Amino acid sequence: MTEMRALGLGIVLTLMLLAVGSSGAQAQRAATGPPDWPCVQRLIPDLAWGTMWTGPSPEELEQQWWEDEEVGRVVRFATSRETPRDDAIERVRDFVAQVASNADSNHEQRLTLLFAGLFERFNQERSRIIEHIRSAARGQVKRLERVSDMVDELEAKRDSDEASASDIERLQNELHWEQRAFQMRQQALPALCEKPYLLEEELSRMVSAIRAEM
Repeated sequence: MTEMRALGLGIVLTLMLLAVGSSGAQAQRAATGPPDWPCVQRLIPDLAWGTMWTGPSPEELEQQWWEDEEVGRVVRFATSRETPRDDAIERVRDFVAQVASNADSNHEQRLTLLFAGLFERFNQERSRIIEHIRSAARGQVKRLERVSDMVDELEAKRDSDEASASDIERLQNELHWEQRAFQMRQQALPALCEKPYLLEEELSRMVSAIRAEM
């Protein structure tokens, strides 16, 4: 029984190491971020448009970005999850060049509208992903607690004369799949953590294309 308890404790400790991470970068993240932020990257909940835009303030525009129908179409296309990323940046560049070449249009205002729309939509998607990451991290904590409880229950059943072999086998199987689910979700977290920062990079590319024609 002592060996079984050690085995159960080993499972829990292994999962705990997976959950909190063993690298120095992850330890630094844990010290600087909220408890439900599992990523090495620093958490920035919302982007600030002033950090990437030096043109006219989008807050002082006299119309919303979607009120310019062509701007609205470009923004929706470029920020759609279904749009290939190369096609998205190409559509933005084409529109920027079109507006800049039209002497009759208020190109500065229209390009500011374009920035405002792209920034709003990317920031919304980024916030959605961040909340998904934090929700996933909270789910992992709960799953780890369940695994710990199941290990305790399994040890108790093995120590009991009343527990049947079928009950023990059933609990062992449940523990196996719960542990596997935990590990699979934990392994998926690093890629998920990259998504907010990939969105920032994509937005920055589009903003650079706009600013080049301002």
